[in-house]
Amino acid sequence: MWPTDPDQLAAVQVALAAEADEAASWQVPDRLLLGGCWVCFARGLTGPGQAGDPAWTGAVTVRSGRVRSRHTGVGQAAGPYVPGLMALRAGALLERAVRGLRARPDVVLLDATGRDHPRRCGLALHLGAVLDVPTVGVTHRPLLATGDWPDDRDGAMAPLLLEGEPVGWWLRSRAGTRPLAVHPGWRTGVDTAAEVLRAALHGRRTPEPLRQARHLARRSRARAFTE
Repeated sequence: MWPTDPDQLAAVQVALAAEADEAASWQVPDRLLLGGCWVCFARGLTGPGQAGDPAWTGAVTVRSGRVRSRHTGVGQAAGPYVPGLMALRAGALLERAVRGLRARPDVVLLDATGRDHPRRCGLALHLGAVLDVPTVGVTHRPLLATGDWPDDRDGAMAPLLLEGEPVGWWLRSRAGTRPLAVHPGWRTGVDTAAEVLRAALHGRRTPEPLRQARHLARRSRARAFTE
């Protein structure tokens, strides 16, 4: 499910986008076990990188703001970074990170888009399909979608549109800060994605599962250069 050829990946994305249209929607449970995963690469890389670049991953589960399980991993990028083809570089790394968790999360958050994509299948949707777990993407900016920023108040939202279709939200996690772009992924719609993000914030600008997973990955990278 993680092709290393761009044309093959594009074909997989088209097929997964069609599957996602037919997939049953997911309802957010009352006691939500949130997952988050992150990948980082060696400092000092220039350009899009290349296959073989060393990579460090972190994954966590969080319930009620507390980390319940964590996993770190080391690997190599399968390719360079190309917009719309991020799965080439990081898909398999993130899959292994999530599968390394002791408990299966109800939903996984990651730094990637979903329907905001030229083939309507960004890495957030692709990873969820591979894991068969609902997913939500959270990024600092959209890939192709456009929309005005929301009002400067906690929780304010404004739609992100691609060719007239709602594919996500701008969501102001905290007044006075840049809003986050929220992307529905596998088995999640635009409203569900926003509900998950609000549940994951715990008063911070960055959702707690992503913040914790990022910290794990970066700490693992730092250890690799000090040991």
